[in-house]
Amino acid sequence: MASAASSVFTLSRDSFGKLTLTAEDGEVHYGVSPVRAFPIQAPDQGISMVLTNGKEVGWIDNLGALPAAIRELVQDELDGREFMPVIHHIVSVSSFATPCTWEVKTDRGDTAFTLKGEEDIRRIGDASLLVADNHGIQFLIRDMFTIDKHSRKILDRFL
Repeated sequence: MASAASSVFTLSRDSFGKLTLTAEDGEVHYGVSPVRAFPIQAPDQGISMVLTNGKEVGWIDNLGALPAAIRELVQDELDGREFMPVIHHIVSVSSFATPCTWEVKTDRGDTAFTLKGEEDIRRIGDASLLVADNHGIQFLIRDMFTIDKHSRKILDRFL
């Protein structure tokens, strides 16, 4: 199994745009995908490089420690597979009873979504929340204690 050191494996894209991992021993693995071990608590640490059958063929301890070219390939692949906007500010909610429409500012832009029920807000760890909309899209609030006062007041009504 490969580790995070750049001399242990290299990454490239094949003619179909899939990631190809070449191990230190020269073994080539086609169609590898990065999978985060801790996508919410430590998104840049512990990334497994796996084949389509789930077999791990490489490991990245810390994404930031990789050479820029490899880091960019891994990040591009993760960005293409994952969609979890981070809520920075809750602008408004249509009602404090569910279902209701939330207007929010996220790291991916402004949007509105429908919250079906209070059970669609889940705690992750001590401070993080996952909010699922009526289409199953997960929105992340990284730290409900450091979000602005207006947003915190709205959250308190639902928690």
